[in-house]
Amino acid sequence: MTPDFDALYRTESRRVFATLVRLLGDFDLAEEALSEAFRAALEQWPREGMPANPRAWLVSAGRFKAIDAIRRQGRFSYVDEATLEAFPAEPEPEREGIEDDRLRLIFTCCHPALAPEAQVALTLREVCGLTTEEIARAFLSSAPTLAQRIVRAKSKIRDAKIPYEVPGKAELPERLDAVLRVIYLVFNEGYSASSGSSVTRGELCQEAIRVGRLLVALLPEAEAMGLLALMLIQESRRAARSAPDGELVLLEDQDRSLWDRALIAEGVELTTRALRTRMFGPYCLQAAIAAVHAEAPRTSDTDWSEIIGLYDVLSRLDPSPVVALNRAVAVAMRDGPVAGLALVDALLPELEGYHLAHAARADLCRRLGRKADAIASYEKALALSRQEPERRFLQLRIDQLR
Repeated sequence: MTPDFDALYRTESRRVFATLVRLLGDFDLAEEALSEAFRAALEQWPREGMPANPRAWLVSAGRFKAIDAIRRQGRFSYVDEATLEAFPAEPEPEREGIEDDRLRLIFTCCHPALAPEAQVALTLREVCGLTTEEIARAFLSSAPTLAQRIVRAKSKIRDAKIPYEVPGKAELPERLDAVLRVIYLVFNEGYSASSGSSVTRGELCQEAIRVGRLLVALLPEAEAMGLLALMLIQESRRAARSAPDGELVLLEDQDRSLWDRALIAEGVELTTRALRTRMFGPYCLQAAIAAVHAEAPRTSDTDWSEIIGLYDVLSRLDPSPVVALNRAVAVAMRDGPVAGLALVDALLPELEGYHLAHAARADLCRRLGRKADAIASYEKALALSRQEPERRFLQLRIDQLR
């Protein structure tokens, strides 16, 4: 049977790469070894047949190709011969071996010694396998800028001798928080693009969910399950969040028949599992709030009291002005716009530069018939927004009021 190299590369390349990073101790060397291993497979397998364990074969081939290259070039500044010879020729292909390497790679890319933007770029490049151009396009940056960011991050890992490992129990909570934050940042940029011509960037949502699934499979902590649940439930609504012409559609106006019920069911099940551990945190609570929205057949059926109660717990656990703003919107839905507006107005000094705070105030003023106040707040939101569909929506609201 002729090997399907494209499919094999999609499913195995990042696993093989993660193990080569562990064996060789260097990102760039591992990338070269990965390419050489697949090149060797393209030459040999059609002639000799696919090996019984393709993944282990690729790891072994990549390792030996790297050793040969180092010997030829005399590059022993960060990997010496004795160390290389001590590596096993056939790394374990089972979960305890290669799969744990992927978890090590995630924690290395998200090490707190790296700047947050470097953590995001490195995770997308090394864990997800996105090209520099794809990452730059997703975050509306230039490819050279992203490339330099990734190069500096790799240099930092090498020069600071950042260990390629999963942290111990004492360090795990803090380090896991950094990993979850990076995954959440990637997902948020996909779910609600900070700028540009689209409401969403589906490829970033998919990559974040892919890493989230991997993390839960390898480290089923409550907050990891909570984050994956939150992403799945939010992603379930993507098809309904914009009209065929690309225009923004608010939650209350969405066609709920377009919501992906399979993703919602998976997300709700994960949320339930996470909450049962009683070790839950902010991601689990946000997932629970998303689940209440997702399970309501219509906006009018939403249990706003339950949502407010969950926000109360979230506010105690992880207080922030944005959480308070979201709670204020829920209060407005349950108790009316007057109650909600009082809460939003109290938060505005802290959220002056946050366009959604002004948009929320504008909507409440609109519902109260306070046209001048609504227009003023919509204009502030418009001045701060960088996403084109959102800007068009805000301008439409202003035009309608005028």
